Amino acid sequence: MLVQLQYLRAFAALMVVYFHAILQLPKINPSIDATSFLYGETGVDIFFVLSGFVMWLTTSGRETTPIDFARKRIRRIVPLYWLATLFSAVVALVAPSVLKSTIFDLPHLLASMLFLPWVNPADPTTITPVVVPGWTLNYEMFFYFVFAMLLPMREDYRLPALFGTFAAILIVCHLLPETTATTFYGEPIILEFAAGTFLGWLYLQKLLLPQRWAWLLLLVGFAFLFINESLVPPENRYYGWGIPAIFIVYSAISIDFSRLPFVGGLNYLGDASYEIYITHAFTLALLRTIANRFPIGALQHPVIFVILCLVLSSIVGAIIHEIITPRKKVRVASRPTG
Repeated sequence: MLVQLQYLRAFAALMVVYFHAILQLPKINPSIDATSFLYGETGVDIFFVLSGFVMWLTTSGRETTPIDFARKRIRRIVPLYWLATLFSAVVALVAPSVLKSTIFDLPHLLASMLFLPWVNPADPTTITPVVVPGWTLNYEMFFYFVFAMLLPMREDYRLPALFGTFAAILIVCHLLPETTATTFYGEPIILEFAAGTFLGWLYLQKLLLPQRWAWLLLLVGFAFLFINESLVPPENRYYGWGIPAIFIVYSAISIDFSRLPFVGGLNYLGDASYEIYITHAFTLALLRTIANRFPIGALQHPVIFVILCLVLSSIVGAIIHEIITPRKKVRVASRPTG
């Protein structure tokens, strides 16, 4: 795996943690107005582009059946997500005040387990699963399904077929009567996955940016991502946030990171980014509960609270990563004798 992808995964995960940590501040101190510091939601768009890139990179030039592809993705995504979903459902049933954005509802729970879009009974204005950040996984699994169905096709046709399929889905969803499914799958955000696969094709064709321009475009991409998060509403994120995310990933894959110092900690957080993303809601809920129930003045300070959210979410994600990730056995070569 390209090390820059790991770095971007780490940044994207921590951006989302930061975003949700800022949302917690008014809940621990109503006098705090942190709306001016509300950034990081765009980490999701980086994840989506990265996902498309990685899926193309790991399947191009290889004989991969849809079943093999699905088995690998399910093994990576489903166990932790199901565990987190069931845990959330139990907490919502036993202690509903802990997770304020979740209430126990059996149909909602089943839809969440199956990665199907469903209106959240706790907030009927949103289409989110039991583990609210898991809405991104509903899109991920949909992308994996479409991508897997196209794997038997000749690789030369696969990329245009993917774009064509997503375009057809968007058109059909906008022509059909408005439902939860057509609303969810009719969002152009799914094109970010397709853009990532195109970047994967460019990378394998060695159609990359010169190093100097890549660094410049990387900085410009992050700058526009930061600016557009304030200027462009979430419903228009597919271009306002998605295009800068595409520039960021394209720039990063164009840079030769082998000549740069290796940042082991950041690389590890990239490895654990999925676990950080899935578990950070629980970590933040715990910190919020502690801050509200115990007179710990430091936790009322917004900077300290946000830093603790970032650090503890990373630690918890890393611990879960260590628990659920199988360790590869190291083979020691025998010394020749005689």
